[in-house]
This record gives sequence, C-alpha cells and structure tokens, in this order.
Amino acid sequence: MEKQFLSNILLMLIWVFLTGDFAFSSFAFGFILSFFILWIISRKFKKRKTKYYRFLPSIISFIFFFLWEMIKANIQVAYEVSTPHYNMKPGIVKVPLDAKTNMEITFLANIITLTPGTLSLDVSTDKKVLYVHAMYVNDKQEFIDDIKNGFEKRLLEILR
Repeated sequence: MEKQFLSNILLMLIWVFLTGDFAFSSFAFGFILSFFILWIISRKFKKRKTKYYRFLPSIISFIFFFLWEMIKANIQVAYEVSTPHYNMKPGIVKVPLDAKTNMEITFLANIITLTPGTLSLDVSTDKKVLYVHAMYVNDKQEFIDDIKNGFEKRLLEILR
C-alpha cells in the first residue's frame, strides 16, 4: 500500500511541476488524476485489487458521510435550542460492537461523541457493547442500526 501511495505522490508532484501551478487545487487535481491512472494500470496488470485503491475512496466516503451527519445533527440541535418546544426524547442506548480492537472502539466512540446530540459514555469490560447517550431516541433499534450501518461500518472499512 505504501508503494502505491508514494507513486501517487510522485505523479502528483510531476503534474504540479509540469503545469507550474503551485495552488492547492493543482495538488488536489494532480493527486486525483494520478490515483485514477494508477488504478487503471493496476486493473490491467493485476488480477486482484490492492487495498490502497479501496482505502482512499473509503476515507473520502467516510469524510463526506461524517460531514453530512454533523450538519444534520447541528441543525437538529440548533432547532431544539431555538424553539420553545421540548422535542427531545433522550436515552442511553446499548450498542453492540463489531469493532474488536481498542483503536477501532476508540475511533468509533470519538466519532459518535463529535456528533452533536450524542455522547459515548462507556464500553463494557468485554468490549462487546458501547453505551451511548443520545438526545433523540425515538426507536432504540433504529438508533442502533444507524450507528452500526453508518459510522461503524464505514470506520471498519478503513481500519481493517
């Protein structure tokens, strides 16, 4: 994976030096262009895809998913604070974990805590359950499914 990344960086730098434009947009475009060139070359000569060509799109997908969830949660909390009505239904939810290592659990707990309206409270001693406090728990199973199919699934794609 390191070899592909370094090749990507090298091709990006070649692009930047050939164009003579040292703006961030030139670096970003050169990185994306070189990624697609390397991906096409690897598909032609190798039967199996390397992890690098799944890793980068997974990170980009995770970043956009996290930003979308952050925006939704901020709007929901801002609406709750600015209106006189009490629409919250707070609760503590026991979320079963597919994440096994300390790093996976820590990243998941931190991502949940960074999202407004949710807070990771504790992990069970056997590391199979994460306790999460949320401002809006209308349906516990739906909340669990949102965490597992959203943050946890995308995070494990990156870390494994």
